[in-house]
Amino acid sequence: MYGLINSALRMMMCEQYGQEIWNDIMAHAQLSEEHFFVMKSYPDDITHNIVQAATTILDISSTELLRKFGHYWVGYTKTAGYREIMNMCGDNLVDFLGNLDDLHTRLGVQFPAFRPPSFDCDQVGHHTVELHYRSTRQGLAPMVEGLIQGLGDRFDTEVEITQIADRTQGDECDTFLIHYTTD
Repeated sequence: MYGLINSALRMMMCEQYGQEIWNDIMAHAQLSEEHFFVMKSYPDDITHNIVQAATTILDISSTELLRKFGHYWVGYTKTAGYREIMNMCGDNLVDFLGNLDDLHTRLGVQFPAFRPPSFDCDQVGHHTVELHYRSTRQGLAPMVEGLIQGLGDRFDTEVEITQIADRTQGDECDTFLIHYTTD
């Protein structure tokens, strides 16, 4: 994964738990890097080690941590120089979800080794969509739930998310049923 992800994890940990906790996480993960280069590709194991260490230090599940991180990521990208590209993806939740693959295509120009997930979004009812998530990486479905929550906040939209298909249970992809309401 790119250093952008690890940098965001560091920022979230420092903002929400403090620098000392981040230092403990890094020590527990047996990592010495204090900062990550945003544009550098790092082995996925580094990110997984950070997440595992954080769950131990914070005494929370990886599911809970990844949901928090997904939610945090939406706000982080606005402050990390990606506001314009995010704004191009839609001005409401459903449009944005439908344009996630286009967003990742644009990001691929900046990140040549980028292995993005794939999303497709289907309107299945009034104020209800299904989001299908495919990735070469395992175990990140909780982060997608957090992303959806964060996007709901971004667009002043209440969301209720139910995972209705799970790759870890043998399904083809992770699928989320999203009920949304706007003011």
